[in-house]
Amino acid sequence: MRRITLLILAALTLGLFMCRCGSGKGNSSDATGADADSVGGHTWPDTLRVATLYSPQSYFFYRGQEMGYDYELVATMAAENSLTLRLEVASSLPRAIEMLDSGLVDLIAYEVPVTAEYKEKVVACGPENITTQVLVQPRGGNGAEVITDVTDLVGKDVYVEADSKYEARLRNLDEELGGGIRIHTVSQDTLITEDLIAMVSDGRLPLTVVDSDIARINKTYYNDLDITLPLSFEQRSAWAVAPDKAWLGTLIDNWFNEDKPRSEQAQLLKRYFELSKADPSNKLTALNGSGVSPFDDIFRRYADDFNWDWRLLASQAFVESRFDSTAVSWAGARGMMQIMPRTARGYGETPKSVMKNDVAVRTALRLLSDLDKSLASRVPDADERKKFVIAAYNSGLAHVLDAIALAKKYGLNPQKWDGNVAQAILWKSNPRYYKDPVVKFGYSRGRETYDYVNRVYAFYSRAKAKADA
Repeated sequence: MRRITLLILAALTLGLFMCRCGSGKGNSSDATGADADSVGGHTWPDTLRVATLYSPQSYFFYRGQEMGYDYELVATMAAENSLTLRLEVASSLPRAIEMLDSGLVDLIAYEVPVTAEYKEKVVACGPENITTQVLVQPRGGNGAEVITDVTDLVGKDVYVEADSKYEARLRNLDEELGGGIRIHTVSQDTLITEDLIAMVSDGRLPLTVVDSDIARINKTYYNDLDITLPLSFEQRSAWAVAPDKAWLGTLIDNWFNEDKPRSEQAQLLKRYFELSKADPSNKLTALNGSGVSPFDDIFRRYADDFNWDWRLLASQAFVESRFDSTAVSWAGARGMMQIMPRTARGYGETPKSVMKNDVAVRTALRLLSDLDKSLASRVPDADERKKFVIAAYNSGLAHVLDAIALAKKYGLNPQKWDGNVAQAILWKSNPRYYKDPVVKFGYSRGRETYDYVNRVYAFYSRAKAKADA
C-alpha cells in the first residue's frame, strides 16, 4: 500500500511539473494564479483592429518604413500573441474615439488623456505616458544661465503657437506671477512647434513652451537644448479600449506586466526619446587630401554604371555617415550610405551586407535609379529632378509625392524644388497640411529632408570645385 501511495504521489508531482513546464505564452499565469491570457472567458482576438494617429511619437513613415513608438509597441504585442494587426489611421482623436465606440476598432494605440472628459468614453490601458508642459531654452554657455524657476520668466520673451494650450498656460502663469512675461504668439499657418524648437536651438528665438514628450523627441535632434523646467501639472495618458471591452484592456495590461514586454518598451523609449538623431554632417568640414573622400574609386566605379555624378553620390555619403561604414542610425539604417534593412532586402541584400562599402554604394545607386524613374514623369528636367530624388532617398518617395501634391494645390511649382516643393516638404510637419486630403502618407519631419538636400548640395558644390567628373 505504501508503495502504491508513493507511486501516486510521484505521478501527481510529475504531472504538475509537466503542466507548468509545458505552459507557453498562451497559458501563462500571473502571481495570483489567474490566466494572464484569459479574462472573464475572453481571450485574445485573432485580429486586433487598432486606431492611431499620424504624429512624431505614434505613427509615421520613414524611408518607406512604418515607424513610431506606439506603432512599434502595438506591432510587437500583436506579433508575440500571434494576432493579425489591422491598422486604421484616424484624422483626429475624437474620430478615433468614435471608431472605438462604433466597434470599428478594438484599441486606440495613441496617447488618450486620462481625464474626466474621456473617462466615460474609454477605459485606459497599456503604457502610461506622463507629460508636462516644459520650457525649451538653450542649454547654457557663453555666460547665459539656464532658467530653473518659473519666477525667472518675468521679463523674458517667450514664443508660442497662437491659440494653443501653451499660450493659455503662459497667460495663466503670467497672471499667477503678477505679470511681466513677454508672451509672443505666432500663427500655426507659418510656424509650428518643431519650427519654434529649431529656432531656439539656432538662437533665432530665446524661449518656447511644448509638451515634454515632444521636447524629448526634438532634443534628440538638438543636443544644445535644456527641457528640464516644468510649467504645468502632470498629464496622464494611455492607450484606450471601449468600456464594453475592458477585458481586452486587462489582457493588454497583463502583457505589459511581463518582463519581456517591459524590456522591449524600455528599448523603444530609448530609441525614440533618447538616442541622438543629430546629423553627423551638420557642420561641414574642409575637404582634405587630393580627392573628395577616401572612397572616390568606389564612387567613380559604380556611379558610371548608373549615369550618376560620383561627386554627388560622395556628397550623400558624407551627409549620411561621414563615410563611416560601421554607422547604424537610430532608425536602423546601416553603413556608409545608411541603407534601411527593408530596402536592403528589397534589393537582395542583408542588413549586414550593406555595411560593406561596395555593396552599400551599389545598393544606393539602384535605389537612386529607381527613384529617378518614379519621378521622371512628374519632374521632366533631369538636373532639377536630382534634388527630388535625393529628398526621396532621405524621407521616402511617398512624402515627396505628397509634397508635390501640396505644392500643386497651394500654387507652387510642382516641378521645382527650391522655394516650391522644398517649401511644401516643410509643411509635412504641420497638422494643417499633413491632414490635407491630397496628402496620402501623413506626418513627416519635413525640416530634416529640407536640410538634408541643402547639406548634400553644399558639399557637392565644394566637391565639384575640387574634383573633375
